[in-house]
Amino acid sequence: MSIAVLVLLAIVGVIVLLVLVLAVMAIAIYNSLVGLRNDWKNKFAQIDVMLKRRYDLIPNLVETAKGYMKHERETLENVIAARNSAVNALQGANQGGGNPENMQRLLSAESSLSSSLGRLFALAENYPDLKANQTMVQLMSELTETENKIMFARQDYNDAVTRYNTKREVFPNVLFAGLLGFFPATLFEITNPVEREVVKVQF
Repeated sequence: MSIAVLVLLAIVGVIVLLVLVLAVMAIAIYNSLVGLRNDWKNKFAQIDVMLKRRYDLIPNLVETAKGYMKHERETLENVIAARNSAVNALQGANQGGGNPENMQRLLSAESSLSSSLGRLFALAENYPDLKANQTMVQLMSELTETENKIMFARQDYNDAVTRYNTKREVFPNVLFAGLLGFFPATLFEITNPVEREVVKVQF
């Protein structure tokens, strides 16, 4: 066998070996990113459940307040409008599978809803009979519990997203992630410092 043939076989062998190494790396990266993506999607599903619970409580809260806050119609309507906007944004976020634009819409809608609820609760302070209403007290208690669960679920989700984004951005994963269909996930964070404050739902 001539030297040229041996050199050619060696080159082919090296190329085949490199292709195999790259294939094994791609498979390993793919599998690890799938696991991390499924983790943050699962964490978002937990937020989804709690946000829906929150959205279900709000109409009852407004309906109860309506009997006492007859002169605050605009505030009550704003809460319902913000709630409906948040419901639609959540549906979009679920259908978008982590689409950054859909997540931004949800974050914006959630911020508006929190602001509207904050105004409602501030006004409710002026209505002692409403504060003493047992239905209102029960709804406020449930909403407080739900808000706390949402806060912890957001932290879990953000931790999972950070792990996923870090994994996809490190070398050599960054070379394969986009090609394999793994794009950055969006954190569930509020950028306005005022809106970062937990909604106060206790009288």
